[in-house]
Amino acid sequence: MWVNPEEVLLASALWMTERANPYFILQKRKGHGDGGGGLAGLLVGTLDVVLDSSARVAPYRILYQTPDSLVYWTIAHGSSRKEVTENWEWLEQNLLQTLSIFENENDITTFVKGKIQGIIAEYNKSHEIREDDDTDKFKEAIAKFRKLFVMPEEEKLVNYYSCSYWKGKVPRQGWLYLSINHLCFYSYLLGKEAKLVIRWADVTQLEKNATLLLPDMVRVSTRCSEHVFSVFININETFKLMEQLANIAMRQLLDNKGFEQDRCLPKLKKNSPKKVSALKRDLDARAKSERYRALFRLPKDEKLDGHTDCTLWTPFNKMHILGQMFVSTNYICFTSKEETICSLIIPLREVTIVEKADSCNVLPSPLSISTKNKMTFLFANLKDRDFLVQRISDFLQQTTSKIYFEREITGSLSSSDDELNHMTLSGFLLLENNRKTPMLNALFTLACFQAKEFLKEQAWKNHFTEYGQGVCMYRTEKTKELVLQGIPENMRGELWLLFSGAINEMATHPGYYEDLVEKSMGKYNLATEEIERDLHRSLPEHPAFQNEMGIAALRRVLTAYAFRNPNIGYCQAMNIVTSVLLLYAKEEEAFWLLVALCERMLPDYYNTRVVGALVDQGVFEELAHVYVPQLYDCMQALGVISTISLSWFLTLFLSVMPFESAVVVVDCFFYEGIKVIFQLALSVLDANIHQLLGCKDDGEAMTILGRYLDNVTNKDSTLPPIPHLHSLLTDNGDPHPEVDIFKLVRISYEKFGSIRADVIEQMRFKQRLRVIQAIEDTTKRNVVRTIVTETPFSIDELEELYTLFKAEHLTSCYWGSTSNPMSRHDPSLPYLEQYRIDLEQFKVLFALLFPWACSTHADDLALRVFRLLDHNTDALINFREFISGLSVLCHGDLTEKLKFLYKIHILPGSEDGCFEEPDSACEATQYFFEDITPETSSGTAASEKDDGFVGVTFKSEKVKKMHTPDYRMYLCLWNQETKAKLENMKDLPKLNQTSNHTPVFSDRPSTGDTWHTHNNTMLSQSTSPTSLPGNLFAKTVLSASK
Repeated sequence: MWVNPEEVLLASALWMTERANPYFILQKRKGHGDGGGGLAGLLVGTLDVVLDSSARVAPYRILYQTPDSLVYWTIAHGSSRKEVTENWEWLEQNLLQTLSIFENENDITTFVKGKIQGIIAEYNKSHEIREDDDTDKFKEAIAKFRKLFVMPEEEKLVNYYSCSYWKGKVPRQGWLYLSINHLCFYSYLLGKEAKLVIRWADVTQLEKNATLLLPDMVRVSTRCSEHVFSVFININETFKLMEQLANIAMRQLLDNKGFEQDRCLPKLKKNSPKKVSALKRDLDARAKSERYRALFRLPKDEKLDGHTDCTLWTPFNKMHILGQMFVSTNYICFTSKEETICSLIIPLREVTIVEKADSCNVLPSPLSISTKNKMTFLFANLKDRDFLVQRISDFLQQTTSKIYFEREITGSLSSSDDELNHMTLSGFLLLENNRKTPMLNALFTLACFQAKEFLKEQAWKNHFTEYGQGVCMYRTEKTKELVLQGIPENMRGELWLLFSGAINEMATHPGYYEDLVEKSMGKYNLATEEIERDLHRSLPEHPAFQNEMGIAALRRVLTAYAFRNPNIGYCQAMNIVTSVLLLYAKEEEAFWLLVALCERMLPDYYNTRVVGALVDQGVFEELAHVYVPQLYDCMQALGVISTISLSWFLTLFLSVMPFESAVVVVDCFFYEGIKVIFQLALSVLDANIHQLLGCKDDGEAMTILGRYLDNVTNKDSTLPPIPHLHSLLTDNGDPHPEVDIFKLVRISYEKFGSIRADVIEQMRFKQRLRVIQAIEDTTKRNVVRTIVTETPFSIDELEELYTLFKAEHLTSCYWGSTSNPMSRHDPSLPYLEQYRIDLEQFKVLFALLFPWACSTHADDLALRVFRLLDHNTDALINFREFISGLSVLCHGDLTEKLKFLYKIHILPGSEDGCFEEPDSACEATQYFFEDITPETSSGTAASEKDDGFVGVTFKSEKVKKMHTPDYRMYLCLWNQETKAKLENMKDLPKLNQTSNHTPVFSDRPSTGDTWHTHNNTMLSQSTSPTSLPGNLFAKTVLSASK
């Protein structure tokens, strides 16, 4: 392969010259090839691996040198002698004679370098090789990776690191290669190779540890092994990348979405060094974008463009606050260095002016941004202000003006209240018909206005006056304090939209909800059936859902979301949460709040396997072990923590706490996120620690916690006490002290407020590995338990076969397949049908496992076996179908194997069989089948086409039930008829098939003569090689047995 000329100072060090002429030298690396070069070769090979030399993958090279120069230039290298010889011969034929014409050596060097660079450019152009950001060094690493571990081009290398792998008590120095789907390690020391390949989907635990001897090490665990790596140059970078790749694999196990590289990364500046690969930059950008979206509650498709340090002038305290500005496609955001001081979100759709202000000593490099609601934000101390202004201007040009429904949050709240109070019933009906039902609490008022509610509203209005209102408000510690004191009833829906980020998605998707409702009307599926079943279970004690208006609005929101996200569809507990959203938000707003809840704030909670809730259940157990250790052991032994946490988290305490108190928890959740739920859950355990320590069983512990939560009250609520279903069922008449919800929330912040969101995410990753792998193990056990009685395979063999079956499915997901992976994996199906493979994957397993795979017609046999096993003709086979075929060939007796072989030659979809010899065809068919019969006609001509299939027609189910013939009876009848015919028939010599029959008759060698007799009978009755299936069947038996 030609390479860009690179200067070499020592041409003979560690290389041996094989060919030479006045201008070019062909060399081979010492230690490569036969013999290995003795001790020197071993040392050179070890040195190449340790120093990551390119000679390890390209042991041949061609150097250019002028006669009077001491400098050499590498112009080609190759992995084999044949490859580099082709380059050598081209040089001799095309360049050697031309170079002798030049008189100046500098001209010769310039000509050779230009010629080689031209060849490379022409090759890249003809093969459409895109210029990427990968360095030549990294391209060499990719070539090594593919050669060492036999990986296809689809397997993308992300990065590689020097480290040591501990095998026993001895470390081996080598290189760790991290690709999208695999972790690989390679070491070569003194002639001994060590290779390790681990699929990310098989990793069950990934942790970074430190010991006295090994201060930094990474431990990678799978189901059956544990691997330790140490001596990293930058262990934090390596471990973060390993976490990210393992997380991608877990996501793939959940939803079958393979990794797709983002080709639209922010471009590097011209003077920026290319230190990492384009794929590594892509993953780094994804990680930063995920943190950015989580920090500011932005839509899932928002990509961070960049961030820079700056200061923000805050008018409410007349200070310049140090922090960072984040710029993305649709938003400009700011957060202070100290998280609690100030944060800001400015949607570009709200921006009217972006201009550079005059610099001064107090305000260097300022930037002013004005919005539609007359707010102006002043940033300063920007390092590259001109570039930043240009980027923001570009994004503003891309932000096209759209007509969208947007709430006027900046307007007067009292005016909206007056509008609701003066709305007529006809107005309500009009809104209902347009599917924009107002918040249900406005229609079903349960109490008069209270003084405390008025004071809360005034406090929030004063806050809006000082800190701004709407999306662009300054979010400070004062905002958090107001949330903890309680959000007013009339403002709750608006502030939920604001704090959750749902208002951004609603503003950028005008008419989306109405379209979903229209499309989903009148359509029925499993999700809609479950929704209808649960509609009347949603806050049945609240009058809003004792009315058809509330029920209809809840139905539309849940159905619309089920059609938006069919992967989730509908999950229990969604109805409870959505009903609460509808009480405080309009119908469309409730839909977008549900979107934010299910897809961003509580990821993977509401699906068929509630994976997210199980993950957070594990996180809660870890937090309980850290913060209430004296209670943890007791509760873990009783199994209480795992029982209580699932219902608490799925419904945000709405199902276990009085309604007027639970909505305060929802207020805090939309502002702070999941950490509030963890804090509150720990506070409940801590408040009952003494009673729980005395519990003897889980029922007693559950009763204590249930009664405690039933008595959590909200004295500031404008609602009368709504009877709580749980409290009615568990009340035994004994009085229990009341607990104020605001006091409980404040205690949770005081005792457990140190829990950080990033720590929770780290714990979630650890638990996600455990939960998903546990689900996969459960699936495997259920599959084996279901099928073990149907097959002679043992449990251990079935588990290994299932692992291979699933591994082939996963491989096809990221290395390409003709069928869509989403269609081959459906977790909602029964366990045996969750994983399915198509013909391509089946051929791989056929060659690996089936005893007939060694024949010359293996591909044809694989196709026919696949068609036979595909009972429902969907071009996919599940594990049960796969095992049914493999069981016959590996453990079946002679008769079963012959029947199986005969079945795979039946013409698919044939309605009538055409045979010249109907009696023989009938006998053969009745012998091999118990449920089919050939339809024949003496006047029908035989088919001229010999495609290897036998035409048969299946009986109806009624006929099958009435008569099931015994194939052994037909065998006896057949033997009697053939004996009578053989008396008047010329004998044919037996075929010499002793060695060929061994695989087929290995279990019953005594049946060989009988088979010869039957086969000769069929052959003697044949009048044409193409007219009868018997002759073809005999040939196929021979070829298959080979």
